[in-house]
Amino acid sequence: MTKEWFHKVYFIGIGGIGMSALARYYSFLGMDVGGYDKTQTPLTIELEALGMMIHYQDDVSQILSQFRIPEETLVVYTPAVPKNHTEYNYFTSHGFTVKKRSEVLGMITNNTFCFAIAGTHGKTTTSSILAHLLKETGTSVTAFLGGISEDFNSNFLWEGNEFSVVEADEFDRSFLQLTPNVACITSMDADHLDIYGDNEKLQESFRAFAAKLKPDGKLFVRNGLPLQGITYGIEDDSDFCIRNIRIEHGTYIFDLGTPDTTLKGVKFNKPGRHNLLNGLVAFAMAIQAGPPLDRLAEALETFKGVQRRFSYKIKEEHLIFIDDYAHHPAEIDAIFEAIQEMHPNRTVLTVFQPHLYSRTRDFIEEFARSLSRFDSIILLEIYPAREEPIPGVNSQWLLDMITNPHKKLVAKSDLVAEIKAQKPQVLVTLGAGDIGLEVNKLKKALEYEN
Repeated sequence: MTKEWFHKVYFIGIGGIGMSALARYYSFLGMDVGGYDKTQTPLTIELEALGMMIHYQDDVSQILSQFRIPEETLVVYTPAVPKNHTEYNYFTSHGFTVKKRSEVLGMITNNTFCFAIAGTHGKTTTSSILAHLLKETGTSVTAFLGGISEDFNSNFLWEGNEFSVVEADEFDRSFLQLTPNVACITSMDADHLDIYGDNEKLQESFRAFAAKLKPDGKLFVRNGLPLQGITYGIEDDSDFCIRNIRIEHGTYIFDLGTPDTTLKGVKFNKPGRHNLLNGLVAFAMAIQAGPPLDRLAEALETFKGVQRRFSYKIKEEHLIFIDDYAHHPAEIDAIFEAIQEMHPNRTVLTVFQPHLYSRTRDFIEEFARSLSRFDSIILLEIYPAREEPIPGVNSQWLLDMITNPHKKLVAKSDLVAEIKAQKPQVLVTLGAGDIGLEVNKLKKALEYEN
Protein backbone atom coordinates (compact mmCIF):
# COMPACT_ATOMS: atom_id res chain seq x y z
CA MET A 1 0.00 0.00 0.00
CA THR A 2 1.02 3.64 -0.25
CA LYS A 3 2.54 5.34 2.78
CA GLU A 4 0.05 5.57 5.60
CA TRP A 5 0.47 9.33 5.99
CA PHE A 6 -0.75 10.11 2.48
CA HIS A 7 -4.28 11.43 2.89
CA LYS A 8 -4.60 13.06 -0.51
CA VAL A 9 -3.85 11.92 -4.04
CA TYR A 10 -3.37 14.24 -7.02
CA PHE A 11 -3.42 12.85 -10.58
CA ILE A 12 -1.77 14.46 -13.60
CA GLY A 13 -3.82 12.97 -16.44
CA ILE A 14 -6.70 11.87 -14.22
CA GLY A 15 -9.03 11.25 -17.18
CA GLY A 16 -7.02 8.38 -18.64
CA ILE A 17 -8.75 5.02 -18.42
CA GLY A 18 -6.06 3.49 -16.20
CA MET A 19 -5.56 6.63 -14.11
CA SER A 20 -9.27 7.05 -13.46
CA ALA A 21 -9.48 3.50 -12.09
CA LEU A 22 -6.80 4.40 -9.53
CA ALA A 23 -8.61 7.65 -8.76
CA ARG A 24 -11.80 5.69 -8.06
CA TYR A 25 -9.82 3.37 -5.77
CA TYR A 26 -8.45 6.19 -3.62
CA SER A 27 -11.81 7.94 -3.55
CA PHE A 28 -13.38 4.65 -2.42
CA LEU A 29 -10.86 4.58 0.46
CA GLY A 30 -12.10 8.01 1.54
CA MET A 31 -9.07 10.07 0.48
CA ASP A 32 -9.23 13.53 -1.07
CA VAL A 33 -8.69 13.04 -4.79
CA GLY A 34 -8.14 15.68 -7.44
CA GLY A 35 -6.16 16.35 -10.54
CA TYR A 36 -5.62 17.78 -13.98
CA ASP A 37 -6.52 16.61 -17.47
CA LYS A 38 -6.27 18.25 -20.86
CA THR A 39 -9.95 18.01 -21.73
CA GLN A 40 -13.23 17.31 -20.01
CA THR A 41 -14.75 13.99 -21.08
CA PRO A 42 -17.69 11.82 -19.97
CA LEU A 43 -15.19 9.95 -17.77
CA THR A 44 -13.92 13.07 -15.97
CA ILE A 45 -17.50 14.24 -15.51
CA GLU A 46 -18.20 10.93 -13.73
CA LEU A 47 -15.18 11.46 -11.49
CA GLU A 48 -16.30 14.99 -10.64
CA ALA A 49 -19.73 13.61 -9.73
CA LEU A 50 -17.95 11.36 -7.21
CA GLY A 51 -16.49 14.49 -5.57
CA MET A 52 -13.08 14.63 -7.25
CA MET A 53 -11.74 18.12 -7.93
CA ILE A 54 -10.53 18.37 -11.53
CA HIS A 55 -9.37 21.28 -13.71
CA TYR A 56 -8.42 21.43 -17.38
CA GLN A 57 -5.59 23.95 -17.65
CA ASP A 58 -1.94 23.16 -16.93
CA ASP A 59 -1.73 25.90 -14.34
CA VAL A 60 -0.15 25.59 -10.88
CA SER A 61 -2.44 28.31 -9.52
CA GLN A 62 -5.41 25.98 -10.09
CA ILE A 63 -4.00 23.27 -7.80
CA LEU A 64 -6.13 23.48 -4.67
CA SER A 65 -4.42 24.19 -1.35
CA GLN A 66 -5.16 20.76 0.13
CA PHE A 67 -2.94 19.17 -2.53
CA ARG A 68 0.00 21.48 -1.84
CA ILE A 69 1.29 19.75 1.31
CA PRO A 70 4.17 17.42 0.27
CA GLU A 71 4.00 15.31 3.42
CA GLU A 72 0.33 14.48 2.89
CA THR A 73 -0.03 14.27 -0.90
CA LEU A 74 0.87 11.50 -3.29
CA VAL A 75 1.18 12.68 -6.90
CA VAL A 76 0.49 10.15 -9.66
CA TYR A 77 1.23 10.80 -13.33
CA THR A 78 0.85 8.98 -16.61
CA PRO A 79 3.85 8.52 -18.95
CA ALA A 80 1.85 10.37 -21.61
CA VAL A 81 2.44 13.62 -19.66
CA PRO A 82 5.30 15.57 -21.28
CA LYS A 83 8.33 16.38 -19.15
CA ASN A 84 7.80 20.12 -19.69
CA HIS A 85 4.36 19.93 -18.05
CA THR A 86 4.12 22.86 -15.61
CA GLU A 87 2.30 21.05 -12.82
CA TYR A 88 4.51 17.97 -13.10
CA ASN A 89 7.59 20.15 -12.69
CA TYR A 90 6.04 22.01 -9.76
CA PHE A 91 5.50 18.78 -7.84
CA THR A 92 8.90 17.28 -8.69
CA SER A 93 10.72 20.44 -7.61
CA HIS A 94 8.84 20.97 -4.34
CA GLY A 95 9.54 17.74 -2.46
CA PHE A 96 6.40 15.78 -3.33
CA THR A 97 6.34 12.01 -3.72
CA VAL A 98 5.70 11.69 -7.47
CA LYS A 99 5.11 8.25 -8.97
CA LYS A 100 4.05 6.73 -12.28
CA ARG A 101 0.69 5.01 -12.40
CA SER A 102 2.42 1.65 -12.83
CA GLU A 103 4.52 2.16 -9.68
CA VAL A 104 1.39 2.89 -7.66
CA LEU A 105 -0.36 -0.19 -9.05
CA GLY A 106 2.65 -2.23 -7.98
CA MET A 107 2.50 -0.77 -4.47
CA ILE A 108 -1.24 -1.40 -4.11
CA THR A 109 -1.17 -4.98 -5.38
CA ASN A 110 2.05 -6.14 -3.72
CA ASN A 111 0.28 -7.33 -0.57
CA THR A 112 -2.52 -9.09 -2.46
CA PHE A 113 -2.63 -12.25 -4.53
CA CYS A 114 -2.13 -10.49 -7.84
CA PHE A 115 -3.43 -11.57 -11.25
CA ALA A 116 -1.71 -9.60 -14.04
CA ILE A 117 -2.75 -9.71 -17.70
CA ALA A 118 -0.13 -8.74 -20.29
CA GLY A 119 -0.08 -8.72 -24.09
CA THR A 120 -0.16 -6.32 -27.00
CA HIS A 121 -3.84 -7.20 -27.54
CA GLY A 122 -6.58 -8.54 -25.30
CA LYS A 123 -5.54 -7.14 -21.92
CA THR A 124 -8.70 -5.21 -21.19
CA THR A 125 -11.17 -7.89 -22.25
CA THR A 126 -9.26 -10.66 -20.46
CA SER A 127 -8.92 -8.70 -17.22
CA SER A 128 -12.61 -7.73 -17.37
CA ILE A 129 -13.67 -11.35 -17.86
CA LEU A 130 -11.42 -12.43 -14.99
CA ALA A 131 -12.82 -9.73 -12.69
CA HIS A 132 -16.36 -10.79 -13.63
CA LEU A 133 -15.62 -14.48 -12.97
CA LEU A 134 -14.12 -13.76 -9.56
CA LYS A 135 -16.91 -11.38 -8.57
CA GLU A 136 -19.65 -13.81 -9.64
CA THR A 137 -18.06 -16.66 -7.66
CA GLY A 138 -17.90 -14.59 -4.47
CA THR A 139 -14.15 -14.00 -4.44
CA SER A 140 -12.66 -11.11 -2.45
CA VAL A 141 -11.20 -9.08 -5.34
CA THR A 142 -10.20 -5.58 -6.40
CA ALA A 143 -9.80 -4.93 -10.14
CA PHE A 144 -8.23 -2.08 -12.08
CA LEU A 145 -9.33 -2.23 -15.71
CA GLY A 146 -8.35 -0.47 -18.92
CA GLY A 147 -11.95 -0.18 -20.14
CA ILE A 148 -15.49 0.20 -18.85
CA SER A 149 -16.92 -3.21 -18.00
CA GLU A 150 -20.52 -3.59 -19.12
CA ASP A 151 -21.06 -5.97 -16.20
CA PHE A 152 -20.43 -3.39 -13.48
CA ASN A 153 -20.37 -0.18 -15.57
CA SER A 154 -16.95 0.88 -14.33
CA ASN A 155 -13.23 0.39 -14.81
CA PHE A 156 -12.85 -0.28 -11.08
CA LEU A 157 -14.24 -3.11 -8.99
CA TRP A 158 -14.09 -3.51 -5.22
CA GLU A 159 -15.33 -6.78 -3.74
CA GLY A 160 -12.60 -7.12 -1.11
CA ASN A 161 -8.80 -7.05 -1.22
CA GLU A 162 -7.54 -10.64 -0.98
CA PHE A 163 -7.05 -10.86 -4.75
CA SER A 164 -6.29 -8.14 -7.29
CA VAL A 165 -6.67 -8.01 -11.07
CA VAL A 166 -4.53 -5.58 -13.07
CA GLU A 167 -3.58 -4.96 -16.65
CA ALA A 168 0.18 -5.28 -17.16
CA ASP A 169 0.87 -2.56 -19.72
CA GLU A 170 3.94 -2.99 -21.93
CA PHE A 171 3.95 0.69 -22.92
CA ASP A 172 7.00 2.40 -21.40
CA ARG A 173 7.83 -0.99 -19.79
CA SER A 174 5.29 -0.15 -17.09
CA PHE A 175 4.50 -3.81 -16.36
CA LEU A 176 7.96 -4.33 -14.87
CA GLN A 177 6.68 -2.58 -11.72
CA LEU A 178 4.44 -5.57 -10.95
CA THR A 179 5.27 -8.80 -9.10
CA PRO A 180 2.22 -10.99 -9.79
CA ASN A 181 1.34 -14.39 -8.39
CA VAL A 182 -0.39 -15.41 -11.63
CA ALA A 183 0.14 -13.77 -14.99
CA CYS A 184 -0.77 -14.35 -18.60
CA ILE A 185 0.63 -13.13 -21.90
CA THR A 186 -1.99 -13.02 -24.62
CA SER A 187 0.14 -11.77 -27.53
CA MET A 188 3.53 -10.27 -28.38
CA ASP A 189 2.96 -8.61 -31.76
CA ALA A 190 5.21 -5.72 -32.70
CA ASP A 191 3.88 -2.44 -31.27
CA HIS A 192 5.11 0.67 -29.46
CA LEU A 193 8.17 0.75 -31.71
CA ASP A 194 8.50 4.45 -30.85
CA ILE A 195 9.43 3.20 -27.36
CA TYR A 196 11.23 -0.08 -28.09
CA GLY A 197 12.86 0.55 -31.45
CA ASP A 198 12.35 -3.00 -32.73
CA ASN A 199 10.29 -6.09 -32.02
CA GLU A 200 13.14 -8.01 -30.38
CA LYS A 201 13.41 -5.41 -27.62
CA LEU A 202 9.63 -5.60 -27.14
CA GLN A 203 9.83 -9.38 -26.78
CA GLU A 204 12.73 -8.99 -24.32
CA SER A 205 10.48 -6.84 -22.15
CA PHE A 206 7.83 -9.58 -22.09
CA ARG A 207 10.46 -12.09 -21.02
CA ALA A 208 11.52 -9.65 -18.29
CA PHE A 209 7.89 -9.38 -17.19
CA ALA A 210 7.60 -13.17 -17.01
CA ALA A 211 10.66 -13.17 -14.75
CA LYS A 212 8.86 -10.78 -12.33
CA LEU A 213 6.51 -13.53 -11.18
CA LYS A 214 6.73 -14.45 -7.50
CA PRO A 215 8.81 -17.61 -6.89
CA ASP A 216 5.78 -19.93 -6.83
CA GLY A 217 3.94 -17.98 -9.53
CA LYS A 218 2.20 -19.36 -12.61
CA LEU A 219 2.46 -18.02 -16.16
CA PHE A 220 -0.21 -18.69 -18.79
CA VAL A 221 0.80 -18.14 -22.41
CA ARG A 222 -1.14 -18.40 -25.64
CA ASN A 223 0.01 -21.51 -27.44
CA GLY A 224 2.66 -20.65 -30.02
CA LEU A 225 4.28 -17.75 -28.21
CA PRO A 226 8.06 -18.16 -27.61
CA LEU A 227 7.70 -18.48 -23.83
CA GLN A 228 7.53 -21.33 -21.34
CA GLY A 229 4.31 -21.56 -19.39
CA ILE A 230 0.91 -23.16 -19.06
CA THR A 231 -0.55 -22.99 -22.56
CA TYR A 232 -4.04 -22.21 -23.79
CA GLY A 233 -5.50 -22.43 -27.29
CA ILE A 234 -8.28 -23.55 -29.62
CA GLU A 235 -8.39 -27.02 -31.23
CA ASP A 236 -4.75 -27.78 -30.43
CA ASP A 237 -2.59 -29.53 -27.81
CA SER A 238 -2.76 -26.75 -25.19
CA ASP A 239 -3.04 -27.41 -21.45
CA PHE A 240 -6.33 -25.47 -21.49
CA CYS A 241 -8.13 -25.95 -24.78
CA ILE A 242 -11.44 -25.12 -26.44
CA ARG A 243 -12.75 -27.82 -28.79
CA ASN A 244 -15.86 -28.74 -30.78
CA ILE A 245 -17.05 -25.17 -31.29
CA ARG A 246 -20.44 -24.44 -32.73
CA ILE A 247 -22.45 -21.22 -32.99
CA GLU A 248 -26.12 -20.97 -32.06
CA HIS A 249 -27.92 -17.60 -32.26
CA GLY A 250 -24.64 -15.68 -31.94
CA THR A 251 -23.43 -17.73 -28.94
CA TYR A 252 -20.37 -19.98 -28.92
CA ILE A 253 -20.96 -23.43 -27.45
CA PHE A 254 -17.93 -25.64 -26.91
CA ASP A 255 -16.03 -28.12 -24.77
CA LEU A 256 -13.44 -26.65 -22.42
CA GLY A 257 -10.56 -28.94 -21.57
CA THR A 258 -8.36 -28.44 -18.52
CA PRO A 259 -5.37 -30.58 -17.46
CA ASP A 260 -7.74 -32.56 -15.22
CA THR A 261 -11.18 -32.63 -16.85
CA THR A 262 -13.39 -31.50 -19.73
CA LEU A 263 -16.47 -29.32 -19.31
CA LYS A 264 -19.11 -29.94 -21.99
CA GLY A 265 -21.46 -27.38 -23.47
CA VAL A 266 -19.77 -24.24 -22.10
CA LYS A 267 -21.26 -21.02 -23.51
CA PHE A 268 -19.71 -17.63 -24.31
CA ASN A 269 -21.46 -14.67 -25.89
CA LYS A 270 -18.71 -12.36 -27.18
CA PRO A 271 -17.99 -12.78 -30.90
CA GLY A 272 -14.54 -13.61 -32.28
CA ARG A 273 -12.00 -16.36 -31.74
CA HIS A 274 -9.75 -13.77 -30.12
CA ASN A 275 -12.43 -13.23 -27.48
CA LEU A 276 -12.81 -16.98 -27.01
CA LEU A 277 -9.10 -17.12 -26.20
CA ASN A 278 -9.48 -14.20 -23.78
CA GLY A 279 -12.33 -16.00 -22.04
CA LEU A 280 -10.36 -19.24 -21.89
CA VAL A 281 -7.30 -17.79 -20.20
CA ALA A 282 -9.44 -15.76 -17.79
CA PHE A 283 -11.18 -19.02 -16.86
CA ALA A 284 -7.84 -20.80 -16.40
CA MET A 285 -6.50 -18.00 -14.20
CA ALA A 286 -9.69 -17.80 -12.11
CA ILE A 287 -9.29 -21.48 -11.20
CA GLN A 288 -6.24 -20.46 -9.17
CA ALA A 289 -8.52 -18.60 -6.73
CA GLY A 290 -10.36 -21.84 -5.94
CA PRO A 291 -13.98 -21.46 -7.10
CA PRO A 292 -15.83 -24.53 -8.44
CA LEU A 293 -15.47 -25.10 -12.18
CA ASP A 294 -19.21 -25.28 -12.79
CA ARG A 295 -19.71 -21.87 -11.16
CA LEU A 296 -16.94 -20.41 -13.31
CA ALA A 297 -18.59 -21.83 -16.43
CA GLU A 298 -21.92 -20.27 -15.44
CA ALA A 299 -20.21 -16.92 -14.88
CA LEU A 300 -18.41 -17.13 -18.23
CA GLU A 301 -21.76 -17.39 -20.00
CA THR A 302 -23.09 -14.22 -18.31
CA PHE A 303 -20.13 -11.96 -19.22
CA LYS A 304 -21.60 -8.96 -21.07
CA GLY A 305 -18.46 -7.34 -22.41
CA VAL A 306 -16.40 -4.15 -22.33
CA GLN A 307 -17.35 -0.86 -23.90
CA ARG A 308 -15.71 -0.42 -27.32
CA ARG A 309 -14.67 -4.10 -27.54
CA PHE A 310 -16.83 -5.58 -30.31
CA SER A 311 -19.75 -3.64 -28.85
CA TYR A 312 -23.05 -3.91 -30.70
CA LYS A 313 -24.58 -0.43 -30.95
CA ILE A 314 -27.35 -1.48 -33.37
CA LYS A 315 -28.33 -5.09 -34.01
CA GLU A 316 -31.25 -5.16 -36.41
CA GLU A 317 -31.99 -7.23 -39.49
CA HIS A 318 -31.27 -4.35 -41.84
CA LEU A 319 -28.25 -2.92 -40.01
CA ILE A 320 -25.54 -4.20 -37.66
CA PHE A 321 -23.39 -1.45 -36.06
CA ILE A 322 -20.31 -2.62 -34.15
CA ASP A 323 -17.79 -0.40 -32.36
CA ASP A 324 -14.29 -1.53 -31.36
CA TYR A 325 -11.09 -0.05 -29.95
CA ALA A 326 -8.91 -1.89 -32.51
CA HIS A 327 -5.89 0.22 -33.47
CA HIS A 328 -3.31 -2.38 -34.60
CA PRO A 329 -3.40 -4.46 -37.80
CA ALA A 330 -3.67 -7.73 -35.86
CA GLU A 331 -6.67 -6.37 -33.98
CA ILE A 332 -8.33 -5.22 -37.21
CA ASP A 333 -7.82 -8.71 -38.66
CA ALA A 334 -9.46 -10.24 -35.57
CA ILE A 335 -12.48 -7.96 -35.95
CA PHE A 336 -12.81 -8.78 -39.66
CA GLU A 337 -12.73 -12.51 -38.96
CA ALA A 338 -15.27 -12.21 -36.14
CA ILE A 339 -17.67 -10.32 -38.41
CA GLN A 340 -17.24 -12.93 -41.14
CA GLU A 341 -18.01 -15.69 -38.64
CA MET A 342 -21.01 -14.03 -36.99
CA HIS A 343 -22.47 -12.09 -39.94
CA PRO A 344 -21.47 -13.92 -43.12
CA ASN A 345 -22.41 -12.75 -46.61
CA ARG A 346 -23.13 -9.17 -45.56
CA THR A 347 -21.46 -6.05 -46.94
CA VAL A 348 -19.21 -4.44 -44.35
CA LEU A 349 -18.21 -0.78 -44.18
CA THR A 350 -15.39 0.05 -41.77
CA VAL A 351 -14.62 3.52 -40.45
CA PHE A 352 -11.05 3.64 -39.14
CA GLN A 353 -9.26 6.41 -37.26
CA PRO A 354 -5.50 5.69 -37.16
CA HIS A 355 -3.93 6.20 -33.73
CA LEU A 356 -0.45 7.81 -33.54
CA TYR A 357 1.70 9.00 -36.42
CA SER A 358 4.48 6.62 -35.42
CA ARG A 359 2.24 3.53 -35.35
CA THR A 360 0.77 4.48 -38.75
CA ARG A 361 4.28 4.89 -40.17
CA ASP A 362 5.62 1.67 -38.63
CA PHE A 363 2.72 -0.53 -39.84
CA ILE A 364 1.51 1.29 -42.95
CA GLU A 365 1.65 -1.82 -45.18
CA GLU A 366 -0.02 -4.03 -42.57
CA PHE A 367 -2.80 -1.47 -41.97
CA ALA A 368 -3.42 -1.20 -45.72
CA ARG A 369 -3.60 -4.97 -46.11
CA SER A 370 -5.94 -5.44 -43.13
CA LEU A 371 -8.30 -2.63 -44.13
CA SER A 372 -8.44 -3.74 -47.77
CA ARG A 373 -10.28 -6.90 -46.66
CA PHE A 374 -13.47 -4.97 -45.87
CA ASP A 375 -16.03 -4.23 -48.60
CA SER A 376 -15.68 -0.48 -48.15
CA ILE A 377 -13.34 1.73 -46.11
CA ILE A 378 -13.69 5.23 -44.68
CA LEU A 379 -10.59 6.80 -43.11
CA LEU A 380 -10.53 9.65 -40.63
CA GLU A 381 -7.42 11.74 -40.06
CA ILE A 382 -4.79 10.34 -37.66
CA TYR A 383 -5.45 10.88 -33.96
CA PRO A 384 -2.11 12.22 -32.64
CA ALA A 385 -2.52 11.42 -28.90
CA ARG A 386 0.84 12.25 -27.34
CA GLU A 387 2.73 12.89 -30.60
CA GLU A 388 3.68 15.77 -32.85
CA PRO A 389 3.04 15.30 -36.60
CA ILE A 390 5.59 13.39 -38.67
CA PRO A 391 6.11 14.90 -42.16
CA GLY A 392 4.47 12.80 -44.85
CA VAL A 393 2.61 10.56 -42.40
CA ASN A 394 -1.11 11.12 -42.81
CA SER A 395 -4.32 9.29 -43.63
CA GLN A 396 -4.04 10.14 -47.32
CA TRP A 397 -0.81 8.11 -47.44
CA LEU A 398 -2.61 5.15 -45.88
CA LEU A 399 -5.57 5.60 -48.22
CA ASP A 400 -3.27 5.46 -51.22
CA MET A 401 -1.79 2.18 -49.93
CA ILE A 402 -5.18 0.45 -49.58
CA THR A 403 -5.76 -1.76 -52.63
CA ASN A 404 -9.55 -1.93 -52.33
CA PRO A 405 -10.96 0.80 -54.65
CA HIS A 406 -13.99 1.37 -52.39
CA LYS A 407 -12.21 3.79 -50.08
CA LYS A 408 -12.54 7.39 -49.01
CA LEU A 409 -10.99 9.96 -46.67
CA VAL A 410 -13.78 11.74 -44.81
CA ALA A 411 -13.99 14.55 -42.27
CA LYS A 412 -15.85 13.79 -39.04
CA SER A 413 -18.42 16.43 -39.92
CA ASP A 414 -19.34 14.50 -43.08
CA LEU A 415 -19.30 11.04 -41.54
CA VAL A 416 -23.03 10.56 -40.98
CA ALA A 417 -23.93 11.65 -44.50
CA GLU A 418 -21.29 9.40 -46.07
CA ILE A 419 -22.39 6.32 -44.09
CA LYS A 420 -26.04 6.91 -44.98
CA ALA A 421 -25.10 7.27 -48.64
CA GLN A 422 -23.26 3.93 -48.63
CA LYS A 423 -26.12 2.02 -46.92
CA PRO A 424 -23.96 -0.75 -45.39
CA GLN A 425 -25.43 -3.95 -43.99
CA VAL A 426 -22.70 -4.00 -41.32
CA LEU A 427 -20.98 -0.84 -40.07
CA VAL A 428 -17.89 -1.09 -37.86
CA THR A 429 -16.07 1.85 -36.27
CA LEU A 430 -12.46 1.20 -35.28
CA GLY A 431 -9.77 3.17 -33.45
CA ALA A 432 -8.32 4.17 -30.08
CA GLY A 433 -8.63 7.94 -30.52
CA ASP A 434 -11.65 10.20 -30.16
CA ILE A 435 -13.68 8.21 -32.69
CA GLY A 436 -15.35 6.73 -29.63
CA LEU A 437 -17.00 10.12 -29.04
CA GLU A 438 -18.64 9.89 -32.48
CA VAL A 439 -20.29 6.53 -31.85
CA ASN A 440 -23.39 7.72 -30.01
CA LYS A 441 -23.93 10.47 -32.61
CA LEU A 442 -23.78 7.84 -35.36
CA LYS A 443 -26.09 5.52 -33.47
CA LYS A 444 -28.74 8.23 -32.99
CA ALA A 445 -28.51 9.35 -36.62
CA LEU A 446 -28.77 5.81 -38.00
CA GLU A 447 -31.59 4.80 -35.66
CA TYR A 448 -33.52 7.94 -36.64
CA GLU A 449 -32.93 7.21 -40.33
CA ASN A 450 -34.34 3.71 -39.93
